[in-house]
Amino acid sequence: MNAVISLLVLSTLPLLVVPVATSVDSVKAAVEIVSGDPRIFSGESVRLKCSVSDVRSTWDYLWFRGSEKLPQQGEHLLLWRAHVKQSGNYYCQGVRDSAVGDIYTSKSLPVEINVDGGWAILQVPPTLSLVGDTLVVTCRVRGTSQLREVILYKEGIEVMRQKGLNPHFTLTNVTVADQGMYSCRASWDIERRTRSVISVDTLLQVVEVLSEPVLEIVTVGDLIPANMMRLNCHHQYNAPAPKPPVHYYFFRNNLKLGMATSENHDLVKRTPGQYTCKIRVPVLGLVRWSQPKSFGQVTELQMTKPPVHPRDPWTRAPVISSPSDPSLPPASEPTAALLPPHQSTATPTVIQTTEAGTPSSGPPSSQPAPRTVPSTAQSLNKTTLPETDDITEQSGDTPEDDGDVSGDMSGDMSGDGPKRFW
Repeated sequence: MNAVISLLVLSTLPLLVVPVATSVDSVKAAVEIVSGDPRIFSGESVRLKCSVSDVRSTWDYLWFRGSEKLPQQGEHLLLWRAHVKQSGNYYCQGVRDSAVGDIYTSKSLPVEINVDGGWAILQVPPTLSLVGDTLVVTCRVRGTSQLREVILYKEGIEVMRQKGLNPHFTLTNVTVADQGMYSCRASWDIERRTRSVISVDTLLQVVEVLSEPVLEIVTVGDLIPANMMRLNCHHQYNAPAPKPPVHYYFFRNNLKLGMATSENHDLVKRTPGQYTCKIRVPVLGLVRWSQPKSFGQVTELQMTKPPVHPRDPWTRAPVISSPSDPSLPPASEPTAALLPPHQSTATPTVIQTTEAGTPSSGPPSSQPAPRTVPSTAQSLNKTTLPETDDITEQSGDTPEDDGDVSGDMSGDMSGDGPKRFW
């Protein structure tokens, strides 16, 4: 009898379990634009798609604009003939049923949609641009006007001007200095009058493929022994997939600690000194060094002048020996040559402008113009001499690996600049 009662109790336990909503952080949701652009005119449409990394299960989808939950629940979200008030950050989340309640994915990263009620839009690449890329930006005008002139501005200063119907501007070999807020102005003739409209500012982002690393020294942690400390080499790696592997090196007082590793951290003894880390991407010919960081009581002998670490792999000059004393090591002195600036031939122009807003039957005929001045581009070619510091491994270290250690400070530079494989 007791056995029968026990079975009855066990059979009723599932009924007593209250379903709860759980979140699975390992399952990710992602939003992408499948038609349209992130910046559109009012009255145009854009379609978004939500995808979940777990393809073995059947998921439903929740959509959000900012903190507002939207009524749509399908895989796609269509903004049909969008209004200005529908601008915002859109993201999604996957949800499915289970025996213990609803299971949610982590929320996706947002996708920003801008609905513009004006007459001009500057379209820039939707993703981050890399140093050395060639970018095309487009000045879109509402309707089918026959353009007479298009001007590109950065921070309100004219950088390009072109006549005719071509609304596209090409920026070649961009650098971090090219990042900023851009806008455009378009002009056309209608009914013997010149109409001119200007877009709102749009951010153009340019990042380096490999950022300068930052060294972190951690002395306290569950996995750190009492007499050890952890060196972390933090950086950003923006190469497109598939990303070539990165090699990490750690130094104390300019002496390499062990061999190269594929991990951005290393456990070392707690020894006072100046520490640095180096990251290298052999396939791309990229090398970056961190700034030195001191640990403990560093003696004057230990605080030796660090070698000159090149920030970019440009052409290296040959070693120059000291003529006064043959016993001295070769000199190491970075030099830089400044090329003369190139002055733009663009002339100041007074343009009739129009106040941006929701369009009526035609654009207004007056609008304040941004500052128009000739642009100046400067090019700086850096030439760094090879370092002469003696890179001697500490006692007990393994021999130099993959031919990279003996030239760590000066032999990683390619004379042709960074290699590009995409």
